[in-house]
Amino acid sequence: MNAIKSARKFIVANPSSESARTLAQLVLALESETQFNVADLYKLDLETFDIAIDILKEWRIDRYYAGKAKLFDLSMQVTGLPS
Repeated sequence: MNAIKSARKFIVANPSSESARTLAQLVLALESETQFNVADLYKLDLETFDIAIDILKEWRIDRYYAGKAKLFDLSMQVTGLPS
């Protein structure tokens, strides 16, 4: 199961827990490219900490692929321009 799904299931199952709030804040910070206090990750139990780390890993990979898709789209546009 991927980290995003794991985080979603965890947050749905424990919406009022501090750990769920921390995961939610991490996701919001990643999406909005705002600051996140990394020290909050160390307050998580090991299983939730692992989910948070996996979110970071997946987010980085997805960002790479999003950048690659944007580059491909731009390349297609440029090659379609008249010389």
